[in-house]
Amino acid sequence: MNRPAIAVTGLGMITPAGHTTDTTWDGVCRGGSFARTVPELHGCAVDFACTVTGIDLDGAVGGRSAFRMGRYVKFAVLAAREAVADAGLDPAHWDGARVAVVVGTSSGGSAGLTEQAVALERRGPEATSPSGILLTIPSMPAAEIAIQMKATGPSLAPCTACSSGVTALSVARDMLALGQCDIAIAGATESIVFPVAMTGFARSGAAALRDTDGPEGGDPARLCRPFAADRAGLVMGEGAAIMVLERAADARARGAAPRALLAGTGATTDAHHPTSPHPSGAVAQAAVEAALRDAGWRAEDVDHVNAHGTSTPLNDATEAALIGRAYPHRPPVTAPKGVLGHCMGAAGAIEAGLTVLTLQHGIVPPIANLDAPDPGFAIDCVTKTPREVPVRRAVSHSFGFGGQNAVIALEAP
Repeated sequence: MNRPAIAVTGLGMITPAGHTTDTTWDGVCRGGSFARTVPELHGCAVDFACTVTGIDLDGAVGGRSAFRMGRYVKFAVLAAREAVADAGLDPAHWDGARVAVVVGTSSGGSAGLTEQAVALERRGPEATSPSGILLTIPSMPAAEIAIQMKATGPSLAPCTACSSGVTALSVARDMLALGQCDIAIAGATESIVFPVAMTGFARSGAAALRDTDGPEGGDPARLCRPFAADRAGLVMGEGAAIMVLERAADARARGAAPRALLAGTGATTDAHHPTSPHPSGAVAQAAVEAALRDAGWRAEDVDHVNAHGTSTPLNDATEAALIGRAYPHRPPVTAPKGVLGHCMGAAGAIEAGLTVLTLQHGIVPPIANLDAPDPGFAIDCVTKTPREVPVRRAVSHSFGFGGQNAVIALEAP
């Protein structure tokens, strides 16, 4: 199938590093973790995370609609507004029937559901919100964006665990290629920093734990260290990233300057275990190879890899071996979760957005806390400071629970 070139014409982000694309990029390039103690998690085995702070979300969303939105929905709405403005588009002047919204999430409204359940149990029905049901529906980010943007085309909410963001971008790209829309507002959002979820990750063994006797002295900002010899688990994050995608020819026709081109995607499923990757990494590597084929690239064409890099022992080992096999020329590797935490369903979209920015700026951000890379990993990790390097083509990996692998290939326009 001859696909039309798809352009990224707009990008919006809200993350622990910043409330916009530019502030997020600046924070990620500084290379320090945004993990901190979260008072609402007091008493939990994991009482820290990378969270979005310093913003009045209700005030930023504005109007009378914020009350019905969960935190993750507000993230998506704010990121979408930035993306649409960045693309130079105005919903008042577009054909809403030709605008699609594709916004993924992993755990959707689980925080809202839990809050409502606690209110019901402790204080009775009158303590619950009249809009409580809306807090639980994972398609509400896409729906609220569609409402605000008057986008009456298809509205979808893909869920493939931690790879949901890349899945959403892939679906949106296909819709554009098939002519089902002319503009796609696509990405992902997540906010599950609440006691039930954090306790679950602690119990699963996936989360990093404080060690006051360890070299980090219990400092949460030192705990997430992807690809380090002493990596010991993930740190939770939250946020959203939304892109505006258009056919490149359409973007050029209206005088838009694309940030990047979405060149290819690939997806596979390990079919091995609910939480652990297949130790061979072969099926995840097949997703990489599928994305490269889709883009029409050879492995040696890749100038940069934005790794999934969770800081868990098995996941990092599996991915590092995969990177060594798939890209034997050793392109520079970064792993943003060291800075931002694992933003779960939003991670793939956020990291794809950061990959777009690497293409634009020719800068690969450093991996936080990577003082001692695992000597068994034959990969070129960027550490300490950003690395200036020409980047024309790059890939971003997302590997989710359930073995759901998604890879996106992006190139400079």
